Amino acid sequence: MIAYLKGTVAAVSENILVLDVNQVGWQIFISARDAREMPPLGGEVQVYTWMSFGQDAVRLYGFLKEDDLDIFKLLINVSGVGPKAALGVLSVLTADDLRFAVLSDDAKTIARSPGVGTKSAQKIILELKDKLSLEDAFEHKLASSGTELPGGGIQTSAADEAVQALSALGYSGSEALRAVKKCGVTEDMDTETILKLALKQI
Repeated sequence: MIAYLKGTVAAVSENILVLDVNQVGWQIFISARDAREMPPLGGEVQVYTWMSFGQDAVRLYGFLKEDDLDIFKLLINVSGVGPKAALGVLSVLTADDLRFAVLSDDAKTIARSPGVGTKSAQKIILELKDKLSLEDAFEHKLASSGTELPGGGIQTSAADEAVQALSALGYSGSEALRAVKKCGVTEDMDTETILKLALKQI
C-alpha cells in the first residue's frame, strides 16, 4: 500500500490532482478544500494516500493532512457512505469540524456536504460517535492551531473550564460564555458534558 506520494503539481482541478513523481503522473482524487490549498503548478507537495480497488477501476485518494486521511477512512466505513461522499464531507468540513459536529449531534452541518442528505448525516453521527472522543477532538484542534488550554494547574469550575476551552478553540469569550450559560449548568456536570451542550448552542 502507498502511504504517501511526494512530487510536483502537474495539474489540479476541483477534485483531481495530477502529481508528477519522478516523471510518472499519478491521478489522485482530492477534496475541493485540498484543491484550494494546493501549491501552484510546479510546486512540491506531499500527499497522504489511500487506494480503492473497485470492480471497474483502481482509484487513489489523497490528502494534504494525515488527519484528514484518518477521518476519510472512518467515513467510508459508515454504511452507505462511499469515497465520493466522504470526499464531499471533507470538501466542506475540516477533520476537526466533523469531529465536533458528530460529538454535538449536529446533522445539519454534516448535511451541507455535497451528496450527503440528512439521513446520511444522522447515520454518520450514529456510527462514528463511539469512535470519536471529545478529548481527542480538542487535542487535535488545539494541536492544529498551535494553542494550549489556558489555566494549567489552576482549580476552576467545570463551567469555567468549558468557557476557557471554547475560547482556546477560537470562539469569542462572550460567545463561549453565552453558550455555556444556555446549558443550564448544574453542580454534577463535568466539563465534557458542558462542552457537548455548549457546542450544540453554538
